[in-house]
Amino acid sequence: MPRPRILYVTDLAYQARGRRYCDEDIFLTSRLREDFGLALCHPRDAAGLMEGFDGVVVRNSGPVLAYQEAYDDFRERAMRSGVRVYNQLSGKADMAGKQYLLDLTAAGYPVIPTVDRPEDVRRLPETDAYVVKPKLGADSIGLRIVPAERVRDLVDGDVLVQPRIDFAYEVSFFFVDHDFQYALYAPHTDRRWQLEPYEPTSDDLEFARRFIDWNGIDHGIQRVDACRAPGGELLLVELEDLNPYLSLDALSDKGRDAFVTAMKASLHRFLGTPA
Repeated sequence: MPRPRILYVTDLAYQARGRRYCDEDIFLTSRLREDFGLALCHPRDAAGLMEGFDGVVVRNSGPVLAYQEAYDDFRERAMRSGVRVYNQLSGKADMAGKQYLLDLTAAGYPVIPTVDRPEDVRRLPETDAYVVKPKLGADSIGLRIVPAERVRDLVDGDVLVQPRIDFAYEVSFFFVDHDFQYALYAPHTDRRWQLEPYEPTSDDLEFARRFIDWNGIDHGIQRVDACRAPGGELLLVELEDLNPYLSLDALSDKGRDAFVTAMKASLHRFLGTPA
């Protein structure tokens, strides 16, 4: 029986501060080839190439802002023609912009409080500085920290405002489909991408699963980014559901093997092929 054919979308030349995206995709594709026939392409080329494959896997393709028109064309054509895209294109989080932070705030989820209107700034916790970032931002592009007396002047409907929180650390929870895989954290707040393994508590996992369940992606890889607030609770920073960087280099060989096994099984389920 021929192996399923996958178009693997990545930008091997993308430069990210503190991370080597290309290394991660070189490793993943080397292992996925054990089960699948693979071809790699740049995100700008995906729309024109995807029809000849059983599925498309979007991985470390960089911020969509760099190729927004090409991504919109890819997304529209894939949905119209029924091409199977992994992650599924039904995500409600970063895949669709930052509106979800406003929606989750309004719904009372444990998320860093977020507003986008000048009159709503007063609803945020009082602090000496606020974080202002574009609604369509990614990878900290356009993020600013501004003093409280200036924040209202910057709220124009195109940005989000959050209180700056003196958190103890950031932690990320990684899921394949709805199954938890591993967690990593940055114990030093000034070194965001120097990550170490983190052993989550049952409360931590319950926190992370709330957002995975809310998003409703059945097939794909998601990363729940959170911070440990001064009161000890976790607050959502970001739910990455488009092309989350996986920090596989922070795992042991056994941990990487376990992740690859989970991803292969997920892709076989998604494509309807025997593992």
